[in-house]
Amino acid sequence: MIERTHTNARMSRIVKHNGVVYLCGQVGSGATVAEQTRDCLSRVDALLDEAGSSRENTLQAIVWLAHMNDFDAMNEVWDAWVPAGHAPARACGEARLAGSDLLVEIIVTAAISQGDTA
Repeated sequence: MIERTHTNARMSRIVKHNGVVYLCGQVGSGATVAEQTRDCLSRVDALLDEAGSSRENTLQAIVWLAHMNDFDAMNEVWDAWVPAGHAPARACGEARLAGSDLLVEIIVTAAISQGDTA
């Protein structure tokens, strides 16, 4: 069974299938890549919680940066967010994001906590 949450004509914010949760890309607000990354990861936390998962269950993350020269600043926030011993498979690249004010977008896939396997 596939369960979709917060769905509109274009996308679902959360899709759950076979014990895995897929989140749509998350962006954040703020003037710097560090502020946007922090806000973005806060949104990821909220969606993972809603889906019955957590950052400890993250399987994969794809990080898009508007400018690769922001890599270190983004990683400083990322490294503080990832629980020790629970680093997901991750890719990071540079991309033109949907808005000129956006500096980072993160896409997360995670396992659903046992007992909540829609």
